[in-house]
Amino acid sequence: MLRPLVLLILLQFIGEALARLGGIPIPGPVIGLALLALAAGMVPRLFSEVEATADTILRHLSLLFVPAGVGVLQHLGLIRREALPIVAVLLLSTLLTLLATALTFAWLARDEDAPRGSDEP
Repeated sequence: MLRPLVLLILLQFIGEALARLGGIPIPGPVIGLALLALAAGMVPRLFSEVEATADTILRHLSLLFVPAGVGVLQHLGLIRREALPIVAVLLLSTLLTLLATALTFAWLARDEDAPRGSDEP
C-alpha cells in the first residue's frame, strides 16, 4: 500500500508543480489525476496497483471535510456579514447552471430527433 500511496502523492506533487510553475489555471491534483490516467493507459497494471489504495482513500474522504468545516467556523463572522452576497451568488449560479443544463438537453434532444440518413424507414 505504501508504493501506490507514494505514487499518488508524487503525481499530485508533479501536477501542483506544473500548475504553479507553468501558471496553468488548473488545480494541481487535477493535473496529477490526468497524469495518472496517462500513465495507467501506458502501463495497464498500474491501475490494479493503485486501485486498493485509492478505494481506501475514498472510504475516508469525509475526513478531508474537517479542515473546511473548521475554516467555516473560524470565519463565521465574515460569512454572516457577507451572507446576502453569498446567497445571491449561490442562487444566481444555481439558476445559470439549471439554464445551461436545460438548454444543452434541449439542444441534444433536438439533434436526436433529426433524421439520420437514408437508412431510416
